[in-house]
Formats: sequence, C-alpha cells, structure tokens
Amino acid sequence: MPKRHVVVVGAGIGGLTAAIALHRRGWHVTVCERAPQPPTTGAGIGLAPNALRALDALGIDAAHAAGTAVPETMGLRRFKGRWLTRTRTADMAARYGTPPIAVPRPAFTAALAAALPPQALRYGTPVTAVDDAMGRPTIRTAAGPDLTADLVIAADGINSSLRRTCFPTHPGLRYTGESAWRALVDAPDLRIEAMSETWGHGRRFGITPLTDGRLYLYATVLVPVGTRPTGADLRAELRRHFGSWHDPIPALLDRIERLDPADVLRNDLYDLATPLPRLHHGRIVWLGDAAHAMTPNLGQGGCQAIEDAAVLAHLLPTGHTNTTDSPDSPDRTDLVPAALAAYTSARRDRTNAVRLRARRIGRLGALRNPLAVALRDLAIRATPTRLALRGMDDLFNGFRLPG
Repeated sequence: MPKRHVVVVGAGIGGLTAAIALHRRGWHVTVCERAPQPPTTGAGIGLAPNALRALDALGIDAAHAAGTAVPETMGLRRFKGRWLTRTRTADMAARYGTPPIAVPRPAFTAALAAALPPQALRYGTPVTAVDDAMGRPTIRTAAGPDLTADLVIAADGINSSLRRTCFPTHPGLRYTGESAWRALVDAPDLRIEAMSETWGHGRRFGITPLTDGRLYLYATVLVPVGTRPTGADLRAELRRHFGSWHDPIPALLDRIERLDPADVLRNDLYDLATPLPRLHHGRIVWLGDAAHAMTPNLGQGGCQAIEDAAVLAHLLPTGHTNTTDSPDSPDRTDLVPAALAAYTSARRDRTNAVRLRARRIGRLGALRNPLAVALRDLAIRATPTRLALRGMDDLFNGFRLPG
C-alpha cells in the first residue's frame, strides 16, 4: 500500500516525537540530523503536565522512556537561602493529574529514537535546501541524493535555516541579555530532593533532580552578548559568580569542577523577536524552537515542541494514500495543506503566549536594582501558594487536540 513520505529535519525532542507520531499513523518517515551521532552529553529537560498529557495522547509512555522519580517540592529561593515560595509536587499532581518529571535530555532523546525504525534515522545528514515550488518538496542534503516527500517538518532548532529561507523579512532572534551554563552532575550524598531556582541580582542558579538520580544544574548571568573571559575555565567562572551563595550551591560547584570542561555547556540565551506570520509555508511546517524559540524560564521549550508534534499528527491524514475520510472525500493527499493551515491556527497563539510569558519571567529573574529586587521578592512571598499554582492552570491545562 503506498505511503505518504515525511522528512523531518532535526532529531531533537520535537522532531523525534513528530516522527514517532506519524510513523504510527502510517507515514514513511525519514529523519535527517546534522550531528554525526546522537547526543551523549547535554542538559536535562522538564516534562510538565501539559507535555506528559501530549505524550499520552500519542501513546508514548513517558514513564517507560524517562522514569517516574519526581522531586518532593519545587520553589524559588533568595541567594542567601531563604525560600520565597515552595510548592509540593503532590499538590501539582492533585491539580493537574500528574506531577512534572525531569529527565536527562540525551537519555530521553535516545528513548524516542529507539521507537523509530533504525533506517528512519540519518545522522550526519545536514539538509542544505528544500525546493517546494512544485507542491511536492525536494530535500537536498550534503550526504547523498535528493529526497522527495509529501511533507517536510522543520524541527531544525533555534537557528533554523529553513525558517530564515522561507521568512526572509522576519527579524529572527533577540538576545535576552543573559548567558547560561548547563551541566549534569552526580551528588547522591547531598540528598537534594527539591527542584529549586535561586535568584540574586541579575544572576540565577537552578537545581533539578533527574529521574536517573543525577542533578541538572543551570545558571544565568546578565552579560553583553558573546562575553567570554579570556583564558578562564567555564567552571571557574561559575565559582566566581556563585561560590558565596547558599548551600548546597558551593558543594555542587565542586562537582562541576570535577567534570570534563566539554560537559559544561555555555550558551547565550535568545528567543524569537516576534511570532512567525504562520507556522507553515507550502508543504513545510515548523515546530519547536524552529517555530517559536523561547527562553527556558518556564521550562516549556521542549514541552511546547511535544505539544506541536501531537497537534500536527492529530490534524494530518494517515499515511496511506488510497484511504479516504468518507466515501465523498477526495484522496487525502489534498488534505495535507488544509491540515497545515489548521495547525497554524491551533498552535500559533498558544505558543506565542507561552513565549511572551517566559520572556516576562526572565525579566523578573534578571532584575539587578536592589529596590526592584526587594519589591519583586516581597510580591512573590505575599502570594499564597494556591493562587500561584492556579496561575499555572492555563499553561499546564492548556494542551488540547483540535476538534
């Protein structure tokens, strides 16, 4: 039976989730990934209730892929250690049906990749161009002959070349003013069971227990774009910024200093300056950071990519080209463009609202003026936990499959 063919550009979490969903709907799937092999180092990713609900809609068992361990509490602290707010994850589970979990990104990516046929994955295959002029895209790669497809999913990340090509007048990315470090460490002796983020004056430090027992650490500092100290180790720079902060941060810095420098990631933070006019162009469709790059302040970048994949797969026809929705329906090949337009309608406003909310939270966390910081902290402490949790309803309960 003939099958529709989808080429997914990028083997990140959003691209792999979409590939799994369409493979299960009968599509022939090819995933082209620039990197020569799957990632073995990196950071963690939080799977919030909305992302877990989307994975469940796709039939992807997140617990099997990622584990089920969850932190006992989540909250914000001041750099001297005082808690500004704290929420029990059990309360989140009661309100949203499931608690959030945090997983090592490389392990979760590997679990998703394992759900695809091995021949579907092509590492070391950068896509150099997509020609969609004739209505059936031709995909050119640097590693072999051209591919043809019924659909191209651009999941090629924050610096999406396909986005720049198809939306040349869009302003692109905006530097947030912050640079970030990320690392995974082992520290079972510290018995850290809370997911926390600590705010100082223009600096932040995050601690997230992962399902495999390790800790995902991240830190941000306000600096001009591209700032890197000459001759300084990234780990030593962290000590300079955060060495005097509350326990257990100094002990965690000790763990970071034992890592290979290559295992400590450093990136300037960007988000999309303005939303794209639409999330599709012809038979090319964008998802994840390629579609709506956002700051990590809500932990929703990967979660929104998973939502994108679930909605897109739900709207697209099955992969079998000789089936119809009803006796009066045309061949489903004609339904793909309409599905992409519906995807834009379903996802553009939601993802843009999350992007803007993440930007606002980042601005609060990055405040440096002492008076502004004091007022911010007072407002956070004065907000009852139940009201703070209710304020997340539209985010964690916001995932819906259209129709």
